[in-house]
Amino acid sequence: MNETKYGQEMINTNVLQRFDNRTKNRDYLITFSIPEFTCLCPLSGFPDFAVIDIEYQPFDFCVELKSLKLYINAFRNRNVFHEDAANIILDDLVELLHPKYMRVHADFNVRGNIKTRITAIHGKKIES
Repeated sequence: MNETKYGQEMINTNVLQRFDNRTKNRDYLITFSIPEFTCLCPLSGFPDFAVIDIEYQPFDFCVELKSLKLYINAFRNRNVFHEDAANIILDDLVELLHPKYMRVHADFNVRGNIKTRITAIHGKKIES
């Protein structure tokens, strides 16, 4: 019995989605915290765990949250270095949203007595 579960099917077929920013008359900050991020080490295959924080100032578009959740969940079986994970997420979201500013901070759990934190930034934060 090797059936794909409906959740896995949703992850496999997911496409990041966006919707129009309906509040373009002001700058504002959107922040997400993803406390259960997982991926696989490309050298050992062991799982890595992190908290991913995303913040951005939208321009024309905002990310649709369910598609973001499924996109993030697709990393759990992906072989990716810590540094690449943060930058891939940033690149994909910037390509989709074209934000004024975006920051992806990946705070990985200790592994081999080393704690890794990566911050990737696009644009310049507009202070109000």
